[in-house]
Amino acid sequence: MVKVHKIKYLLKIIICLFAFSSYGQTAQKFKVALDAGHGAHDFGAVYNGHIEKNIALAVVLKVGKILEKNPNIEVIYTRKSDVFIELVERSNIANRADANIFVSIHCNANKNTAADGSETYVMGLNKNASNLAVAKSENAVITLEKDYKQKYEGFDPNNPGSMIGVTLMQEEYIENSIALASKIQDNFVNDNDRKSRGVKQAPFMVLHKAYMPRVLIEMGFISNPKEGAMLDSEDGQQETAEAIAGAIIGYKKEYFGNGNNEPNYEKPSKKVVEVKKDTALEKKVTTVKTPEVKKPEVKKPEPKENPASGVVFKVQIAAAGKKIDPVPSNFKGLKNISVTSDNGTLYKYMYGETSDYETAKRNLEEAKSKGYPSAYLIAFRDGKKITLQEAIK
Repeated sequence: MVKVHKIKYLLKIIICLFAFSSYGQTAQKFKVALDAGHGAHDFGAVYNGHIEKNIALAVVLKVGKILEKNPNIEVIYTRKSDVFIELVERSNIANRADANIFVSIHCNANKNTAADGSETYVMGLNKNASNLAVAKSENAVITLEKDYKQKYEGFDPNNPGSMIGVTLMQEEYIENSIALASKIQDNFVNDNDRKSRGVKQAPFMVLHKAYMPRVLIEMGFISNPKEGAMLDSEDGQQETAEAIAGAIIGYKKEYFGNGNNEPNYEKPSKKVVEVKKDTALEKKVTTVKTPEVKKPEVKKPEPKENPASGVVFKVQIAAAGKKIDPVPSNFKGLKNISVTSDNGTLYKYMYGETSDYETAKRNLEEAKSKGYPSAYLIAFRDGKKITLQEAIK
């Protein structure tokens, strides 16, 4: 009888351990919320037979299919069919899933049919006229929702600058949002040979309530005959999806590292044009270089393997569109605050500076205890930013 009880007890322990293990594996997944713009009676932009809601959904499903091949990534969709989802609900879907990033996918349009190129937006109150025009177009969907004036606290879609309640707290994720947006734009240029209109800021309601790094992609102009046809084609949608998925995976690797059994995402290979070598000239060069014993100089990268050599850790505590005097009184008593600026449009504030990783982790805990819960470590080598994984190798 005692043996039976012992066996039952052991079985319970095994079941608990298995459940805990399964939970741990699930919790470690990188969650991506994908949002296909518009849907159902909200067609979005329509030009030359190209319908934004259909193109956005087709690309989102292709991006999701690529990402789902990675066992360490979980994909959450705001819609997988032609249905209407309210803007605030799109953000809520991502929030409830506790997603790591939120990616909203759209097509651009302009009365000037020559306009072309892709652009990716992050949440912000930039008052640039063209940025506001894009935001106005995308935000207009809220007028299709019931009681939108009460639901969106008096927000006027015809005046995106009227967005209520957007404070510095909304800029908490801005640096990571910009990092993700930049990777997307880089892939459009490098992988798809697309024209990039850059990374921009604008007050998009769909991004406003998402509490995580979030971006809104305008893949291209369906009002442009050539670009519209490309976006409405199977090949165009697939290459666009690959560029977006590749950027998301690249972002995950940089900020969250690789999980076990992480598959490598290889970008489509490009043709390399072979250049015929002048063998006679090559012989002359080798004979000239042979006597020069300069190979020891090539060993310069060796010291970089030592984390203490040229590597510095800092704690990123805030990013804002305005400059703040880096004194302790402005940063909850934290001293040794440094600031960098991207062309005067975004100021990044960092706490501490050390070449010791353990000290850096203590600095991070201190920053969080002072009221910066979203603070995170960043690393530099010889003044240039590198990934954390690279720094702690």
